[in-house]
Amino acid sequence: MLRWIRQQLGFDPPHQSETRTVYIANRFPEHDHYVPQKFADNRIISSKYTVWNFVPKNLFEQFRRIANFYFLIIFLVQLMIDTPTSPITSGLPLFFVITVTAIKQGYEDWLRHKADNEVNGAPVYVVRSGSLVQTKSKNIRVGDIVRVAKDETFPADLVLLSSDREGGTCHITTASLDGETNLKTHFAVPETAVAQSVSRLEALVAIIECQQPEADLYRFVGRITVTQQEEEIVRPLGAENLLLRGARLKNTKEIYGVAVYTGMEAKMALNYKCKSQKRSAVEKSMNTFLLIYLGILLFEAVLSTILKYAWQAESKWDEPWYNQKTEQERNSSKILRFISDFLAFLVLYNFIIPISLYVTVEMQKFLGSFFIGWDIDLYHEETDQKAQVNTSDLNEELGQVEYVFTDKTGTLTENEMQFRECSINGIKYNEINGKLVPEGTTDDYPDGYLPRLSGDEELFLKAVSLCHTVQISYDQTDGLEDSFRHANGMSSQMEYYASSPDEKALVEATERIGVTFAGSNGENMEIKTFGRSEKYKLLHVLEFDANRRRMSVILQTPSGEKVLFTKGAESSVFPFTRSGAIEKTRVHVDEFALKGLRTLVVACRHFTPEEYQEVDRRLNEARTALQQREERLAEVFSFIEKDLELLGATGVEDKLQEKVQETIESLRLAGIKVWVLTGDKHETAVSVSLSCGHFHRTMNILELVQQKSDNECAEQLRRLARRIKDDHVIQHGLVVDGASLSLALREHEKLFMDVCRNCSAVLCCRMAPLQKAKVVRLIKTSPEKPITLAIGDGANDVSMIQEAHVGIGIMGKEGRQAVRNSDYAIARFRFLSKLLLVHGHFYYIRIANLVQYFFYKNVCFITPQFLYQFVCLFTQQTLYDSVYLTLYNISFTSLPILMYSLFEQLVHPHVLQSKPALYRDISKNSLLSFKSFLYWTLLGFSHALVFFFGSYFLMGEDTSLMGNGKMFGNWTFGTLVFTVMVITVTLKLALETHFWTWVNHFVTWGSIAFYFIFSLFYGGIIWPFLHTQDMYFVFVQLLSSGSAWFAIIIIVIICLFPDVIKKVLYRHVQPTSTQKAQHTETHKGISCLDAMCCFSDGETACAPVGRLMERMMGRCNPSRLRRCGISLSSLCCRRISYKLECDEPAALSV
Repeated sequence: MLRWIRQQLGFDPPHQSETRTVYIANRFPEHDHYVPQKFADNRIISSKYTVWNFVPKNLFEQFRRIANFYFLIIFLVQLMIDTPTSPITSGLPLFFVITVTAIKQGYEDWLRHKADNEVNGAPVYVVRSGSLVQTKSKNIRVGDIVRVAKDETFPADLVLLSSDREGGTCHITTASLDGETNLKTHFAVPETAVAQSVSRLEALVAIIECQQPEADLYRFVGRITVTQQEEEIVRPLGAENLLLRGARLKNTKEIYGVAVYTGMEAKMALNYKCKSQKRSAVEKSMNTFLLIYLGILLFEAVLSTILKYAWQAESKWDEPWYNQKTEQERNSSKILRFISDFLAFLVLYNFIIPISLYVTVEMQKFLGSFFIGWDIDLYHEETDQKAQVNTSDLNEELGQVEYVFTDKTGTLTENEMQFRECSINGIKYNEINGKLVPEGTTDDYPDGYLPRLSGDEELFLKAVSLCHTVQISYDQTDGLEDSFRHANGMSSQMEYYASSPDEKALVEATERIGVTFAGSNGENMEIKTFGRSEKYKLLHVLEFDANRRRMSVILQTPSGEKVLFTKGAESSVFPFTRSGAIEKTRVHVDEFALKGLRTLVVACRHFTPEEYQEVDRRLNEARTALQQREERLAEVFSFIEKDLELLGATGVEDKLQEKVQETIESLRLAGIKVWVLTGDKHETAVSVSLSCGHFHRTMNILELVQQKSDNECAEQLRRLARRIKDDHVIQHGLVVDGASLSLALREHEKLFMDVCRNCSAVLCCRMAPLQKAKVVRLIKTSPEKPITLAIGDGANDVSMIQEAHVGIGIMGKEGRQAVRNSDYAIARFRFLSKLLLVHGHFYYIRIANLVQYFFYKNVCFITPQFLYQFVCLFTQQTLYDSVYLTLYNISFTSLPILMYSLFEQLVHPHVLQSKPALYRDISKNSLLSFKSFLYWTLLGFSHALVFFFGSYFLMGEDTSLMGNGKMFGNWTFGTLVFTVMVITVTLKLALETHFWTWVNHFVTWGSIAFYFIFSLFYGGIIWPFLHTQDMYFVFVQLLSSGSAWFAIIIIVIICLFPDVIKKVLYRHVQPTSTQKAQHTETHKGISCLDAMCCFSDGETACAPVGRLMERMMGRCNPSRLRRCGISLSSLCCRRISYKLECDEPAALSV
């Protein structure tokens, strides 16, 4: 127990060594000094709380919020000292906020517990005591041998021991882990692959030594020692031997594997992503405003305390005849009395800090985030993917973006590769009708004629068809060992799968030309050259990595020769070549790049028997090392991949996505600068930038490339700065490569930033993933502090997605790592336009007005309380009844602003998309600027002055306002002020509302009606559970006075009439772009026909629902609505855009 407690506190980590030793089938050594290692059980725990710690842990987390903690202190002060208001006035709102948040978080955690129990209770089969035993997933221990059948998911991280296949291979998909749907082949070591039965597995004596758990899905370092006939055989283990929890077994009947990482130590669990901790600009502004209002509160409390003692300096006010002090009060400390009075005033005015602001903002963000997923315009029908929100904390940040950093491949392009050209031994070739034709000649071969390939051409095509990690799937087979049988005449049932679209395109191209990759069974690879079968023995695979930017295979040819085939980026292959048409190929690669093609260079190396022995020895030593395996392998790979013979190069086209050019132009018109960050070579990147509209043909392209030293880089930057200054009228675009960027950021960051700021578009090529993040951080932390957005689709984009203020993942073909690590995910780049220009615009204006309005209505609420102290000689008498103090923010004024913040639209979405410049109106956090904040605050104070003094002068001395000649009392006066205030702040929000739905009408007028109905019931009945009832019959008497009704109407008009005049004058004299668009929209007749909840005059609230359903059923495809998660109940409370399906006639002519 003590050890467990120390582990929880972090003092005693469970793993002390860097490696773990796993005894297969838990066959531990029998000697006494063996101490077994402690491993985690196989339970998955995604929940945050337990029954025992929910209350304390949740309360601790909620009171870490400064507003909640502040109100807790106020509540405790009310309990400890005699304050003018009941502790209920602070305690009940605090309890409400804490309870609502706790219920929400508790429900979410209960769902997580439920999901965990389903996973942990799933049935699995393990080998124990010589038989196959069914147990629950949570009971699997490290060392257990687990059986997994076809289409089942792996319950833990397993090292593959054997499968039903002869070579001990199996195929899996990792779609649930990284989104890659291609089949991946995993291998068992030969010594365990033969153990295909329970009895043979039970007799297996083996030990696995491997690294401690880490989150990297694609890295595993270990070795297995198998004891056979008292001889120990050591084999290396890598990622190709590890079956990850969450992956699924495919095309294999069953496998056996030994559990090495279980439960929360499995790689899937280590990759659980916590909620984003990014904070929006609105949240930062809100916290600043809270501090300002806290200062106002302290000022009012201190001023009131000082004025109280100044007033009581005269003895007649210090101790009047009707309120004599006790002896204890006369002898009490003046300092303690001052502190007590100060705290009492603090309690009296504390409602100027809106406690319900946080919970309202959270609800607005949570509910508002559903609109993105519901938007049909963000739904991609071809892939059946809708927009996804991973965090709702940054919704409003979408409306503040100033820089967009985008990847190229898979983000601007489709990541669908088509082979176009190649260069072989210095000669360029095109593919025409499935034939390889030298450039400049035509395909004049008769149909069915298969041209003979030269030796160079055949070697090049063989290299391309063998140097890859492509897998083959057959529709009607379970095994790839049958692939050689199916290669003849079964190509229609054969499909290639590859993690890289480039590889798949190249293998498919060689198949069309006549060199077909027919399959692999782990040890052998077969190709068919124009029907002639050749089998190559696969000796080693030198895997691709981002540092080397190339991959290689070592094969044994049918003649017994050992050969290395390598392919990779030209900058990673050309330096290591010693023969071949190097210069001609280099020229061809540049020509391919200028056409926007993706290029790969192919080379080979032939080994002598002695050279191969040395290569094999070094590779085995590096692969069996447990320490620094990656460094050793990198060193060996460099030793192998040298002295290469250049074979040629390939050019593959990656098609641009639909409407990329229009999207980039829209972003530019919106005042957003677009930077493209890509790993492609300079020429390819520039060509694609020109074709997608990132660079214009008329733009002056500046280059900062191939810089060798700091001085050279600085001089080039100065030259570029001078050119920009001289040609300031022309738009400039900047091209930077990775190496030059490193030099620029090292010593000349300020100069580099000056150049970038004056460029309309920037293209960074040859970028490593960390360099992408550095560029984003550079702009993000610049003096202007602009809001940045990064968008990408691959694992290499994760670092910049996490670094930017807003990260967006593209649901592309390079896995789901970018999507999993992003804040939002969309299916295509073109959706970014609506996400920012429409949703971002709406979210920002809604929450900005919500925050300003909250502070405004609380200033209106508490300022009369402060003014009242001047009338009651600072006796701390409250103006409002305690129930009104409690319910003002919770009930009377809460729903209208929440509904406003969910549905408000200043202009129609179509107008926002057609006029991107409207996005500039809300940039730089303009609606939450200090000027705007000051306006709303002063407006609140002015309205409060009108409430108080309007009511005060109406009820001046000796004024009888009641029908029986009696005068109003202090509770009637306070109720009159409160009534005017509730009506005014609600109508003020109505004036700010541009987009009315039936929901807005219902909550706006319903809130006012609820206040009157509640007050009549509250003051009209004697409630037995109330200790005192000061409000009995007060509200009824108030409403019975015609003068009071007249006062309410006059005061409301006096408050709101200047607002109406100001709005009219500003709209006609100094209109903003948004107001001009509203005017145009009105004249064009764009109405709220598409709004789900709008209804015209004379209609009931249900009329638009029927009209909507009639229109939707006639003009929309219902299956699309179902796929987007749209339910009938949701149609009445949100806006949705619909499209006329081309295969359906319009049912209505609107």
